[in-house]
Amino acid sequence: MISIQQQDFDVGEEYKALVADDTSAGAVVTFVGRVRDLNLARNVFGLHLEHYPGMTEKSLQDIVDEAQPRWKILRYKIIHRIGDLHLGDNIVFVGVTSAHREDAFSAANFLMDYLKTRAPFWKKELTEQGSVWVESQDKDAVAAKRWE
Repeated sequence: MISIQQQDFDVGEEYKALVADDTSAGAVVTFVGRVRDLNLARNVFGLHLEHYPGMTEKSLQDIVDEAQPRWKILRYKIIHRIGDLHLGDNIVFVGVTSAHREDAFSAANFLMDYLKTRAPFWKKELTEQGSVWVESQDKDAVAAKRWE
């Protein structure tokens, strides 16, 4: 399931939903990205995230569709927040269940690497110098290349 939303999410509730009524999942991997106070030597006070409705959801579904034949994913959940976020706020949640940990870890890594490089989100940092659009980083592209 994929959700693009302004409201926060509860990590515990998302975990419970991933494993509810499923005893075949021996592995659950979750990742939560949060707003941090420092990026590229800039003090950050918050973020503003935008997306292109419809295109973003399709892009995320394409990423999931590419992951599913590679690993034995039982369930997944991707949540990405948009709008104004403050320090410490949750930005993204990726959860994957599988029978075995290798599949769950690899699938979750793949989903995050491709989300960072292929999903159309635009992020603006709020800093002491004003707002700054965040450009894609080479390290994210390098991380995603390992799956090609």
